[in-house]
Amino acid sequence: METTIQKAYSTPARIFIDWLLIGIQSFGGGSSTFSLIHQAAIKRGWMTEDEFVRAWALVQIAPGINLVKLTILIGYRMCGWLGLCAAVGGLLLPSAAVTVLMTAGFTTIRNISWIQAMMKAIMPAAIGLSFAMGVQMAQPILLNAHKEGARRLGAHIFILIGATMLMGITRLSPVVILLLSGVTTIVLFFFIPTQAPEMLRDINS
Repeated sequence: METTIQKAYSTPARIFIDWLLIGIQSFGGGSSTFSLIHQAAIKRGWMTEDEFVRAWALVQIAPGINLVKLTILIGYRMCGWLGLCAAVGGLLLPSAAVTVLMTAGFTTIRNISWIQAMMKAIMPAAIGLSFAMGVQMAQPILLNAHKEGARRLGAHIFILIGATMLMGITRLSPVVILLLSGVTTIVLFFFIPTQAPEMLRDINS
């Protein structure tokens, strides 16, 4: 696991600067912040795509703010407790400072028409970004499932669609949906064995 982390990013000062840049650019809510963390983790060699997906899945099962938990996990993985503190401090410092300033000044500008129009424009952009990130994160999972056979791929797609529908039409807690998805995955994969590579080659030929 440690071999995937670039040595240049192992100092607390460097970690703080990198996460400070992420915090400064984090406009538009959780989706934009998640996208920035994902891009930084992959492009700067902090994690592979599969490792990032596993880390994101892991933070879903613990209480608290998922992005902060993800930051803690990555920071600790990079440089222990110092990396954890540097990553969390860098991420939260800009938003905390801006929040204090905005809270003090927003009451004086909230009725201006162009401010109201700008706030309304953020919502569709955030929804589009969330969808794009979901598709991007699903790609490596579905590619790996395809290598295991058509039935495994179908099971993955069934679980993704089922979890999405549960989120949309029910008021179940995300934790409950994750647990249901996990149990369903275990049951399906028990009855759907991995297809042998020789069989896949025969099908493709």
